Amino acid sequence: MKVKIHTLFQYLLETTSMAPEAIVGFSLSESPRLGAFLDDLDPDLPLDWNNRDFRGLPELRTHVLAQAGLTGICGIEDVLITAGAAEANYLSIMQLVQPGDEIVVETPGWPQAEVLARAIGADIVTVERREEDSWKLSLDALKAAVTQHTRLIFLSNPNNPTGQVLGKSELEEIAGIADKVGAWLLVDEVYAGLEWQGPRAPSIAGLYSKGITTGSVSKALGLQGLRTGWLICSDPDLVMDAVILRENSSEIMNIMGEVIAELALRPDRLLPAMQAARTAGMRNLARMNDWLATQPDLSWVPPQAGLIGLGRLPQGLDSDRFARRLLEAPYRTFVLPGSAYGQPGHIRLGVGGGADVKLEKGLGRVGQALADWRNGL
Repeated sequence: MKVKIHTLFQYLLETTSMAPEAIVGFSLSESPRLGAFLDDLDPDLPLDWNNRDFRGLPELRTHVLAQAGLTGICGIEDVLITAGAAEANYLSIMQLVQPGDEIVVETPGWPQAEVLARAIGADIVTVERREEDSWKLSLDALKAAVTQHTRLIFLSNPNNPTGQVLGKSELEEIAGIADKVGAWLLVDEVYAGLEWQGPRAPSIAGLYSKGITTGSVSKALGLQGLRTGWLICSDPDLVMDAVILRENSSEIMNIMGEVIAELALRPDRLLPAMQAARTAGMRNLARMNDWLATQPDLSWVPPQAGLIGLGRLPQGLDSDRFARRLLEAPYRTFVLPGSAYGQPGHIRLGVGGGADVKLEKGLGRVGQALADWRNGL
């Protein structure tokens, strides 16, 4: 099995050294500094693994259940701490999907499942989210895509990269579709908690016996560098299979990631941190909408949740060419081309990152680049 590089990661690899002066499309909240946690860290903490549980610190797993609204529905034995949501997805897909199995994925969506399925030799069935439908997931299309051969359905909620949200009734219907054929249903929830319209949707692990919830502290809390995420599933065999595979990859969690994540998810820290993230996100989202209203060549469907969305470019402007032009002088601004999500006529816009990304400067430069293109420069 050979895992081939995806367009998204390829672009990041090729452009990391470009040192842009501004970023438009940052996908996570402003990152806290280590000093914010120092007073609560034990200087005598051994830098070994936690020496308590291969599934992760019990108190951390308790917090994970609480933030997901699963306290009393799932137990800490249903939680495995992983190296980010990406590892949680990896462990699930690699243990569940075999060559010839069908996996149903959404597009645009987080590309990891398709990359792994292609390497495994699984059959990939795609359900398209359409911009003219505000990027909503068609449950009729999903139902038509699922067959007796479907092994796994992979979705993100809120959707990455459009920010559209599936509510409780929709998730229950999707669980029913999966249940009819005995398929697993994995929902990546990395942006959960940053809803701009309506409440947070329930986690699928609490709605369906073959439901798998994955998440992390990376996006909403800005703690991407901790590489700390989780997998939640009430099926003990699935969790144990994930433990076994992790033993042969990352093996155990890093203790600093576990300890700091546990601090970050304590209610007295989590609630104000989420409020700060929501306040900053809503402020920047309003600014993005105001700016887009002044741009004749760019539009988007505003995200219902999360920090990113897809902006439609004018016809004839290729997203890869435009994104690379933006990295050069005089613009020196990073955006991710929509081709990373199979949408070459779009760019990813985002409102995360705090002051460091210089969003206002970036918006001005993107606007200038569009004007220059329009004028043939």
